[in-house]
Amino acid sequence: ASMQAGAAYLLLYNGVQCIGWLAILLLAELSAINNAPPYPSVTTLLQLFQTAAVLEIVHSAVRLVRSPVFTTAIQVFSRVLLVWGILYTVPDPSVTESIGCMLLIIAWSVTEVMRYGYYALNLIGFRPFPLLWARYSLFIVLYPMGVTGELLCIYAALPIIGKRGIYSISMPNSFNFAFDYGYCLIGIMLSYLVFFPQLYCYMFAQRKKMLRLDDARPHAD
Repeated sequence: ASMQAGAAYLLLYNGVQCIGWLAILLLAELSAINNAPPYPSVTTLLQLFQTAAVLEIVHSAVRLVRSPVFTTAIQVFSRVLLVWGILYTVPDPSVTESIGCMLLIIAWSVTEVMRYGYYALNLIGFRPFPLLWARYSLFIVLYPMGVTGELLCIYAALPIIGKRGIYSISMPNSFNFAFDYGYCLIGIMLSYLVFFPQLYCYMFAQRKKMLRLDDARPHAD
């Protein structure tokens, strides 16, 4: 019964996320058609559905899914940081209307529609090969595209964060502690040099495994 409840919950979670990200994608495309930046039209949905992805760290930690906890946490953290620590914190046109913001919205939404759609259908025993192939192939372009967008957004926000001292604590103070949010973000940008190749290679390994498994599976016809 607990396994059935877990599967039902995952089906609901993935189904809702797929619909949410599809709405984000459609709104972003509508904005593009109207020659308008996509972020203003998707702000609330982006904040809602990307923040909800924090649950995936919990899913992994309690073994509801087989995804590695560390890999999941790194991916979710970088996205949540962008949504709240950059786009929400620095709602300046130089950030929210930049090419970087457009890149990450398109890359994230296309990726998530396929990913959540694949997971939801897989839970009911339906795994069409075109969706499987797209899920484990289009990341080759979408992942670097999304990372480029993330880095461009952080870079665009740095001058404003430095000028306004956002989230920074300067000395002297009663705690004898200093923190510079701008330098923290630069450190996070540099960490992409370490984590991006690892995650990218992990996805290639997953692609090889999943497509091979599908090829080995007996077909109905």
